[in-house]
Amino acid sequence: MSYNIDLSGRVALITGASSGLGAQFARTLAKAGAAVVLSARRVERLKTLRAEIEGAGGDAHVVAMDVSDPVSIRAGVAHAETEVGTLDLLVNNAGVSTTQKLLEVTPEDFDYVMDTNVRGAFFVAQEVGKRMVARARGAAPGTFTGGRIVNIASMAGVRVLSQIGVYAMSKAAVIHMTRAMALEWGRYDINVNCICPGYIDTEINHHHWQTDAGQKLVQMMPRKRIGKPEDLDLMLLSLCAKESHFVNGAVIQADDGFGV
Repeated sequence: MSYNIDLSGRVALITGASSGLGAQFARTLAKAGAAVVLSARRVERLKTLRAEIEGAGGDAHVVAMDVSDPVSIRAGVAHAETEVGTLDLLVNNAGVSTTQKLLEVTPEDFDYVMDTNVRGAFFVAQEVGKRMVARARGAAPGTFTGGRIVNIASMAGVRVLSQIGVYAMSKAAVIHMTRAMALEWGRYDINVNCICPGYIDTEINHHHWQTDAGQKLVQMMPRKRIGKPEDLDLMLLSLCAKESHFVNGAVIQADDGFGV
């Protein structure tokens, strides 16, 4: 038996899609047939990604969204559904971090991380969840009922690392948020799951792996390597597929064993 994950006819919103994992998630879902809505603050970068996806035969749309602003979230989700149709999939990916010891964290640093990683992730999921629940109740139109929400946390939410304590705290909150949403929304055929990536080589941190500190970190890995964005493709697709209807509230570590 073989499986072919086909997301044709589905509409997916990806937050933080302007670079890194978010951009890769968008490419992956588009290749599987989903119409992808790219959201972030850096709209020009989204337009470049949209052109790339469309050039490969995919269907992509751009929506400006600042997840730290609830007004921007509501406007962005409404814009997405007006332009593309009801949202069936959400990849809740936007996130930020700081690097410092806990004694050095200022209230501004704390709010910067928590406003995006926790507050932002919650209210994006809530806004999309409201619409998914309304469709399940028959109170709103839509081709599909239910939905899939994939929250992107981090292995730092499971295994605390030095210098990124506030980031780790925020991602631990995302893990628990996933379970709470899965519990409340599962009855509406909405599956909420969480991926906890380990260290992944992206454009944001690529230079770090060439430094002495980066190489030292690589040597701490169980298999002396870091991941690539495409290493998460199959996991994302499986959680978004209709075949994953029995997977709800799962927290999946994709860290090459680093969190063990």
